[in-house]
Amino acid sequence: MQKTSPNYRLYVLLVLTVVYTLNFIDRVVLGILMGPIKAEFHFTDTQLGLLGGTAFALFYTGLGVPIGWLADRVSRVWIMTAALACWSAFTAASGCARGFASLFAARLGVGVGEAGGVAPAYALIADYFPRSVRARALGFYSMGIPVGSALGFLFGGYIATNFNWRTAFIALGAAGLVLAPLFRATVAEPTRGATDGPRAPAPAIPLRAVWTHLAAKPSFWLLSLAASCGSIMGYGLLLWLPSFFVRSYGLTVLQVSRLLGALLLVGGVAGTALGGYLADRLGVRSPRAYALIPAVAFLCILPCYLVATSLPMGTPAFLFYLVPTALQLVWLGPVITAIQHLVPVTMRSLASAVFLFINNLIGLGLGPYLIGSVSDQLRARFGAESLRYAIVGGTGFYLIAAALFVAASVRLPRDTEARERRA
Repeated sequence: MQKTSPNYRLYVLLVLTVVYTLNFIDRVVLGILMGPIKAEFHFTDTQLGLLGGTAFALFYTGLGVPIGWLADRVSRVWIMTAALACWSAFTAASGCARGFASLFAARLGVGVGEAGGVAPAYALIADYFPRSVRARALGFYSMGIPVGSALGFLFGGYIATNFNWRTAFIALGAAGLVLAPLFRATVAEPTRGATDGPRAPAPAIPLRAVWTHLAAKPSFWLLSLAASCGSIMGYGLLLWLPSFFVRSYGLTVLQVSRLLGALLLVGGVAGTALGGYLADRLGVRSPRAYALIPAVAFLCILPCYLVATSLPMGTPAFLFYLVPTALQLVWLGPVITAIQHLVPVTMRSLASAVFLFINNLIGLGLGPYLIGSVSDQLRARFGAESLRYAIVGGTGFYLIAAALFVAASVRLPRDTEARERRA
């Protein structure tokens, strides 16, 4: 298969999406396994929030920027191969934990590996796919989030029910270690800027110049902060919805895994695809659309969760959970594409890494912890329902995110690279 053929480009996109899917399986499987883990170690919700968010985010965010800088200079395929092997090994090590400290250390290791798994992929896709279809390609890649999350819940629930939580971590880690050499052998490193025309600069730009460039782009920071506020709830719900359904609805771990798997596969995939499609259709007419699409989506989420958490479990509740599950992922295609268009081609990996640093430091680092901590604080008053009120209170972050996206839309036309505006 020729390395520049349409079929090969689609193959690369599929393989990258499979790796991203495994990335999210390893990231979120802890959520469905928290019940058995809590039962064995007697952890508090605050400790579980630290394991599910802060432990992972500490090194994931800190290492992402230097790895992004490196990916603008050396083979991105090699970086992703090493990253996949690293996070898979630490996922397997999670299954050998003997207490909070060892499980926390293993989750730190997963974060170390996954720090090199996403920003280089964004840049690879931008170099394989032209602007006219780039948002859809990045949207397809981003389906690794809902698909990986769904499979993580389904796999984790099945294994925890029929075997134990340790087996789930070990099996997932082994799968990644098998995939890593196949990824390296079949994915080729593309020419940087190959889809951006002959004027694309070849040499990598110094780190200081990248910071100077981003500092002059207010829309970059507004997009990053807006996505981060949405991710506070996105990551928080990924970790805590399984426990919420068990505590407030009395569902079993296996029932919860099937419910969340269905929500994410149907709603998550639809929302991610919709965001990419709208971005390609509307972003060509005006860069403002890249920010306004997620703003509208986040504004529509809030009433859905307020209604859903007040209903008894059944078809109406499922539908009210399904809509926000789709809407909270609409932002992926538009925002990731906008980031690629805000910088020259030789800055894409590092700019993506800076965006991911902000998004995950705030969203992943704070979201699971805040919901768990608020749940502990409300336990004396609301008992087993404390998690319900912690989730409802957190939906206010969607309003903040929508306001920041609207502000970003004002600046995007001026900040987008001139070459991209002419494309």
